[in-house]
Amino acid sequence: MHDDRALVEARLKRVLDERIRPALYPESVPLEVAAWVAPGEPVPVAEGLSASHTPVTVGEMWGAPWGTTWFTVQGEVPVSWAGRTVEAVLDLGFDERMPGFQCEALVYTPDGSPVKAINPRNQWVRVGTPVQGGERVAWHLEAASNPVILGVPPFQPTRLGDRETAGGEPLYRLARMDLAVFDTTVWELVQDLEVLGELMAELAVDSPRRWEVLRAVGRALDAVDLQDVNGSAGAARSQLREVLTAPAGASAHRISAVGHAHIDSAWLWPLRETVRKVARTTSNMTALLQDHPEFVYAMSQAQQYAWIKEHRPEVYAKVKQAVADGRFVPAGGMWVESDTNMPGSEAMARQFVHGKRFFMEEFGVDNEEVWLPDTFGFAAGLPQLIKAAGSKWLLTQKISWSRVNTFPHHTFRWEGIDGTRIFTHFPPVDSYNCQMSGGEVAHAARNFKDKGVARQSLAPTGWGDGGGGTTREMIAKARRLRDLDGSPVVEWEKPADFFAKAEAEYPQAPVWVGELYLELHRATLTSQARTKRGNRRSEQLLREAELWSATAAVSAQHPYPYSELDRIWKTVLLHQFHDILPGSSIAWVHREAERTYAEVAAELEGMIAAALAALVGTGGNGLVVNSAPHSRGGVAAGAIAPAVAGGDAVRAEARAGGGFVLGNGLLRIGIDERGLIVSVYDIAAERETVAPGQAANLLQIHPDFPNQWDAWDVDSFYRHVVTDLTEADEVALGEVSQDAATVHVSRSFGDSHVVQTLTLPRGQRRLDIDTEVEWHETEKFLKAAFPLDVHAERYAAETQFGHLYRPTHTNTSWEAAKFEACAHRFVQVKEPGWGVALVNDATYGHDVTRTVREDGDHGTTTTVRLSLLRAPRFPDPETDQGLHRFRYALVPGAAVGDAVREGHRINLPERRITGAGPVAPLVTVDNDATVVTAVKLADDASGDVVVRLHEAYGGRARTTLTTGFDLADAVTTDLLERPTDDGPAIEREGNAVRMALRPFQIVTLRLTAAGARADGW
Repeated sequence: MHDDRALVEARLKRVLDERIRPALYPESVPLEVAAWVAPGEPVPVAEGLSASHTPVTVGEMWGAPWGTTWFTVQGEVPVSWAGRTVEAVLDLGFDERMPGFQCEALVYTPDGSPVKAINPRNQWVRVGTPVQGGERVAWHLEAASNPVILGVPPFQPTRLGDRETAGGEPLYRLARMDLAVFDTTVWELVQDLEVLGELMAELAVDSPRRWEVLRAVGRALDAVDLQDVNGSAGAARSQLREVLTAPAGASAHRISAVGHAHIDSAWLWPLRETVRKVARTTSNMTALLQDHPEFVYAMSQAQQYAWIKEHRPEVYAKVKQAVADGRFVPAGGMWVESDTNMPGSEAMARQFVHGKRFFMEEFGVDNEEVWLPDTFGFAAGLPQLIKAAGSKWLLTQKISWSRVNTFPHHTFRWEGIDGTRIFTHFPPVDSYNCQMSGGEVAHAARNFKDKGVARQSLAPTGWGDGGGGTTREMIAKARRLRDLDGSPVVEWEKPADFFAKAEAEYPQAPVWVGELYLELHRATLTSQARTKRGNRRSEQLLREAELWSATAAVSAQHPYPYSELDRIWKTVLLHQFHDILPGSSIAWVHREAERTYAEVAAELEGMIAAALAALVGTGGNGLVVNSAPHSRGGVAAGAIAPAVAGGDAVRAEARAGGGFVLGNGLLRIGIDERGLIVSVYDIAAERETVAPGQAANLLQIHPDFPNQWDAWDVDSFYRHVVTDLTEADEVALGEVSQDAATVHVSRSFGDSHVVQTLTLPRGQRRLDIDTEVEWHETEKFLKAAFPLDVHAERYAAETQFGHLYRPTHTNTSWEAAKFEACAHRFVQVKEPGWGVALVNDATYGHDVTRTVREDGDHGTTTTVRLSLLRAPRFPDPETDQGLHRFRYALVPGAAVGDAVREGHRINLPERRITGAGPVAPLVTVDNDATVVTAVKLADDASGDVVVRLHEAYGGRARTTLTTGFDLADAVTTDLLERPTDDGPAIEREGNAVRMALRPFQIVTLRLTAAGARADGW
């Protein structure tokens, strides 16, 4: 028997494309169309509805980049259509190849009620089924002319990514504005044929089922009268009934379909446009839920719900009702689908605090799943945070994008740095925009790596990012695939229902230990340095604002700024979205982010100043404010007091051969005539830090032109070419005093300029480096290299609430793939008895390599390089152009504890103020291994003090926390400040709370003061 599949497939495609699909709307009449162009930014709905419109015709161009055009369409249903189903077909000039990323519109009734959105694959609005004939119809369309940034070919530099540079020429041409008869039978035939055609393509050549389907499709095509498709569609469907009702086998893979629209909170559009994208998509989905009782839709990101609530209350009312009905599911329990590599410890915790609290307060939903399909890899500390937030499951899809190593599981338990394990699922459909095609569901079944022990997987189904979400066609396909021979079984389910079943069937799921590293998008750790610096600074200022506001509330009855802090935290958390903080959005997004971060900093600085003034008054003596979690200069953590200078006076002298030598009794620093650090000698350890014959703080430039995804990617071949910046314009000795000595170095390269200030402080075993870069390079990568005389097979990199170790070698492909990785405040390398830390205040990307020297002793050099700046041209052609500042420090002789301390110090510099006297800490801990990350008042405004701390060295720690106020009660809580038994046993005696912590364990304590007022301090 010869194979007829190719012949039938070719016939099926042509008949569908040229005869059956065109017959979906067999009769149509044009609508009357008028338009009004909103000036500038989007206007309120009422203004758009009431504006004076001008008639336009199909074929006219419309829509300047980022503009809004309000269309009115109206007409009359022909009397002859009575008894038939009628729809409006509204094509704004869509490109169906790209369901999102272009123009889109929300449709309103004349009174301003939202109906649904129109999108490239969803261009219809139902008039009636059936109609009576003669009805007058009218709608308003709020149409956004968003430009296509990710075009064909992709990744081409464009000025369309900012309204200030995009120009004013119209982008789109109205293609169709009609009332039309909708032939339901033809539409159902299309779904039948598509499902069976796609199934047939996936079945084995020798499968009897394949031949059954092939013959049935052939008979159906024979039954179609190509000159009367509408009259023959029913007969064609009857030929398919038997093959469509054959049930699936008992061993079929089971897919839980979840309606979904992955909407990036900003990316190739600004934040304000996401507000409208969410409103459009949720309007679509609430309408679809009404029409299809089996359908379930899930939406994550509490911020997006909050936007609808604020800006589109009429849409939000529908969402809230659908949530109450149990079919519109708030998923994930985070404020946004954030990046998880770069947010700091507290910020990552607050993503869950603010997200879960919003869902609980608005909907009574306490999420147990974390929903992060598109995040670019997952930090090793995340499992403990998920558990501490009261959740227990994680879904992501992005790891399937890894380019080198295929992850070995789709369902597994993920173990974090403290030993916490989270049940995790990677959908084998390999998409978070599943269309429910036969190819996709068959791929999910074939691809599933846990066959034989599990058979449940999840498929997020729907177009995202302006594509409009799930479509009626996807629901129709899922209905046919619910129990179909030869196919996986498909059923609409809530995420929690899927996870419960998947966990129950796979109790011994395998364990993956450590970070979930994405072997792609590594450059997101460096792109858009101003955004990253703004995030880090905001995180630290929030810590200070909470600490000093809480201290002032307890000690001086200063009003605690609950609402202000809540609002600012949500702003900072929003900007940690996985296309904002990673630097992969258009210029508009990052321009706005820079302004927002400046506003946040100004407000928090004012908040801190007000709290400090309440604590110490004005005038008086000089005082040091220590916001860090460790004492320094004689000032306790969280205290305000005079500082005590200690250690030998700092000295500076000329170096033989040029340059300078700095010393403080602990370190001796050699800076040569090029301004490079050629020696950092640890006097007590009697050893050199810098590798023999090499220079540290060496700035290096690489060409940087990845194969794709410019702002996202750096490919390993970038290392093949490097230019060392060794020429100096000037190397000069700066201020020298007993307390510090500085050397200034100035360099020019390309069209850029850098000025560095190297400072050795008194009594400290570290060298501070302040770098200012006026950056005007294109497609270049700037790094700062520190070749260290250390034999290290692994290194420590800080992550949320601890650190993880990564190898310095490349024994396997898994290790070699991590050629660019993330660290927070420190990277530390060591050999037994001695180590070196490199701490920073604004960078995340870095690389660590080891080489064997050829100088006779064959010693090992471990080189740590900080990634400072990039210059990709897509999606922002001016990425990072301009002035940047970085502060980092080299700390010889550093154990992990020293790295932790110095990392906090450089990010939380001491403040110098004048005041009436010292202020004792609100709380103290007696073990440096225990780091306090937050001191604040409870979010419920009860007046309780909340302290979050963790073990930071990776060992066990016995700790006593002592309050600076009379303590009436102390309880452990989860991240949301709810009492929990899932924490260490605590013993309270007077104002002291004792506990024993496991490695990296997070503890949140809620402390009630004796005599505190019920309404707070």
